[in-house]
Amino acid sequence: MVFLALVASHSDIDLETVARLSAGADAVASAVLDGTTPVSGAVVLSTCNRYEVYCEAPNEAEIPAARQAVIEQISTASGLPEQQVSQALETKSDHDAVSHLFAVGAGLDSAVIGEREIAGQVRRALIEAQASGTATGPLVRLFQTASRTAKDVGTQTALGGRGLSIVSVALDLSEDLSGTHDWAGRNVVVFGTGAYAGATMARLKERGATNIFVYSASGRADAFVASRGGTAVDDASLATVLREADVLIGCSGGGVRIDAAELQALGRTGRPLVAIDLALTHDFAPEIADLDGVELITLESVRMAAPAEQSQALVQARDIVTDAADKFAGEQRQRSADAAIVALRKHTQRVLETEVEKVRAQHGCTAAAEEVEFAMRRMMRQLLHVPTVRAREMAADGRQGDVEDALATLFGIELGPQPAAAPASAAQPADSAVAAAPTILDATGTAGPGCPARLEA
Repeated sequence: MVFLALVASHSDIDLETVARLSAGADAVASAVLDGTTPVSGAVVLSTCNRYEVYCEAPNEAEIPAARQAVIEQISTASGLPEQQVSQALETKSDHDAVSHLFAVGAGLDSAVIGEREIAGQVRRALIEAQASGTATGPLVRLFQTASRTAKDVGTQTALGGRGLSIVSVALDLSEDLSGTHDWAGRNVVVFGTGAYAGATMARLKERGATNIFVYSASGRADAFVASRGGTAVDDASLATVLREADVLIGCSGGGVRIDAAELQALGRTGRPLVAIDLALTHDFAPEIADLDGVELITLESVRMAAPAEQSQALVQARDIVTDAADKFAGEQRQRSADAAIVALRKHTQRVLETEVEKVRAQHGCTAAAEEVEFAMRRMMRQLLHVPTVRAREMAADGRQGDVEDALATLFGIELGPQPAAAPASAAQPADSAVAAAPTILDATGTAGPGCPARLEA
């Protein structure tokens, strides 16, 4: 099993392309798992400045086919040509994919270095994948470890204490442009009711904003303000609110689009207005920046204005990410020995059961026969302990091939291709493949035909 990540982010391509790739993002993970591709699991991470698909493939040889399968589905969902999708996506596999996700979750690959909102987005991506049944056990472990790593970066470095985010930097810019830090007397209109709108509401309240109006083209504004505060705005009252607004914040990404003509028709007569567009598919037309008294802040503006972090904090954060990725890779290599360990235990179980049946046939279910059987089972477990430990150690060192060669040479055990892992669900623990190994040993102590259950070794 290997991880594959297809990455498109603000670091490499323009945000317009990221937005176009993100169209139909929800359908990609399920579509690529139609049984005709080598992809066995997928998690999609889609934010305001990145679109990334994390997959599980059977082995390195299948990576090109898995990548092509994902590209085809993204092309279908977004309407972009496959060639354009392929050129926009950077491919990372195995350890590189792990390291990248851990860095992303810790905010080290964000437009605002150290921002904390991305950690929540990584968690939500996993939750959504689990709910739709596209996340396999290894992908669950990958994303859970990424979240723990992000928490460690936040608590162990100075990055966590800054409280920076795309929203906070955008609000700082707004204060600079308007020349005031007084949010209590300003009318703010928030477009959208998603995760970014929620984060925006929280940051506005921290700064003392009280006159916050929320508009949602989907009609969810009432439910949104019921839990977060503010005043819901409908289509009938939107024009009135816009006429008196001091700050507009776009978080919807397609629910509404305010253009220059609409603002001019309101009769604002040059009243100063700051429009903050945090949506990939813009809520505000770029030409509104040409209107008198209107200042437009975009994601590109935020990226350019983001403060540089202290080099020492960044070094500490990157060290945490690197250590976590290396540890995770080692654990994954150890898990790769599970198939060999299970095969060895099955082999020894068959030999043991053959000998046990001979004892039963000769001595029946007497106390002496049970004592012999008990001793044989205990001896077998002791004999398997060291090979099991050594197999895991060798796999952790990247010597899984040596383990398989040893089984073939010493026991004649040939390991064929392993079946792809099934998507993890609430009824199927992520570590089910590992949990199966001790079950084989326990099964050697079950009752045989004609005999009562015996003591376990």
